[in-house]
Amino acid sequence: MITIAEVMSKDVKKTTVGTSIAEAAERLRDNRVGSLLVEKDRQLVGIVTDTDVVRKAVAERKDLAKTTVASSMTHLHTIGSTQLLLDTHDMMRYSGVRHLAVREDGNVVGILSVGDLAAYAVLPHWTSERCLIAASAASRASST
Repeated sequence: MITIAEVMSKDVKKTTVGTSIAEAAERLRDNRVGSLLVEKDRQLVGIVTDTDVVRKAVAERKDLAKTTVASSMTHLHTIGSTQLLLDTHDMMRYSGVRHLAVREDGNVVGILSVGDLAAYAVLPHWTSERCLIAASAASRASST
């Protein structure tokens, strides 16, 4: 069985509650991620996602330079690194979240997103298809 640790992203990006929404959006874009874990006094207190930025700040026409992450962040849901990948489906679906912080020995060691799950689900099929194409090309090349 596949564990969370095998699929999660280990490069966790963070911000603080006092960061402006504009700066958080820039970090999301620059780091090509969909979420930032939010800290206050070096303690994790939530998560801000690209969806939070759009729904809670942009759509509400807030001043993005003056509005802070604290007003748009949401509760941080966590899952253990040794839990099975199958456990994430129900947790994400019933919690209505697309990102889970991954904990190991009480510390956050990664983040699991629906994008990670989708990439993991597609990768074996894509790899198998690419192998067949490569084998077919090699076969054709050796017969000429």
